[in-house]
Amino acid sequence: MRKMTLGALLLGTLAQPVAAQLSDSAAYNPALSLTLMGQYANYHKLDELRLPGFQLGGEAGLPEQGFSLDHTELTLSANIDPHFYGQVSAALVDHDGVTKLELEEAFVEATALPAGLRLTFGRFFSGVGYLNSHHRHSWDFVDAPLPVQAFLGGGYYDDGLQLTWLAPSALFVELGAETFRGGSFPAAKGDDDVGAYTVFAHVGGDIGFEHSWQLGVSQLWAKPAERTAGHDHAHHHHHHHAAIAFTGNSDLTIVDAVWKWAPGGNLRARHLTVQAEYFLRRESGELHEAGASGRYSGRQKGWYAQTVYQFMPRWRVGLRHDRLTSDNRGSDPQLLAEAGLADADSAARRYSAMVDFSPSEFSRFRLQLTRSEIGGESGSAIFLQYIMSLGAHGAHRF
Repeated sequence: MRKMTLGALLLGTLAQPVAAQLSDSAAYNPALSLTLMGQYANYHKLDELRLPGFQLGGEAGLPEQGFSLDHTELTLSANIDPHFYGQVSAALVDHDGVTKLELEEAFVEATALPAGLRLTFGRFFSGVGYLNSHHRHSWDFVDAPLPVQAFLGGGYYDDGLQLTWLAPSALFVELGAETFRGGSFPAAKGDDDVGAYTVFAHVGGDIGFEHSWQLGVSQLWAKPAERTAGHDHAHHHHHHHAAIAFTGNSDLTIVDAVWKWAPGGNLRARHLTVQAEYFLRRESGELHEAGASGRYSGRQKGWYAQTVYQFMPRWRVGLRHDRLTSDNRGSDPQLLAEAGLADADSAARRYSAMVDFSPSEFSRFRLQLTRSEIGGESGSAIFLQYIMSLGAHGAHRF
């Protein structure tokens, strides 16, 4: 029997349509998947996510204090016919004690295109960066890194089209382009026209049987219209400044890198993952509210790096560091401050450590400790999380 490399195992799900992961017996029957997620959160000197220099939106914010549903997700998927695959994902979330059902994804995928092409249309998570296209239950930490929250609203999904091309080579090479309505942060466009575009490229491969790697670069062009703090489908705590709206251009560049190691290529025994992303955003346009307006230009940077080590079957430990800085300028300093875009005296930093235990591949319990230093103030958080998967559950992305 031919020995599979680590990269072939980890990257294999990317090299074929999602529909190919379904068994023949279920090809035309909907596969139902339910991921139960919940947690306990306790904060010390940290009641809201405030990031001076950044206008937060989307799902950026802290999980609810105390016991809460985190992101229980229901997914229905199936081959529609030999040419198309469909999927719908909805999440149950808590906001201020009210449980809501939010539609995250509802897309159709053309699986029979020639020459390695794949077309996706509907609502889906963008392919920019690395973490953004991963569903929340597959994250290695309870919450998203600060840059993912600040630049992508905790996770960027929108209505639109995606076209990807997979190169017919031993080296994993994927190129993609997307066009979106722009109704989601950071675009937050108010009308029905196209408001965001992206391009991205990912390349990866193996080094022997024990090592695999992936590098990526992405670009997101957005045209916000009347974007305000907390705009969009937010359901977490936000720090709501006055309704200062931003209209202009928002261009984001992301560079990501991932390296994985498993002794002998055996993922079940031990494995190590090192992951990092760098974000650079340039914004320019106008800030305005009733009776006042002013020019605004911003240059904001952020990155995170994390490592997760499974030191024995079922047990993992992880460390993560996040950092954000901003260099924003405006013709009206008061308007800039009221919009939450005034620079902090120092960079926003956060340090997180976690340990988790998985009784099986369908269940996980996690403890996470986080220390934040933001805007000259320090705070801490402790999380206890559970993740339980019921029903059909496809392979996670690399």
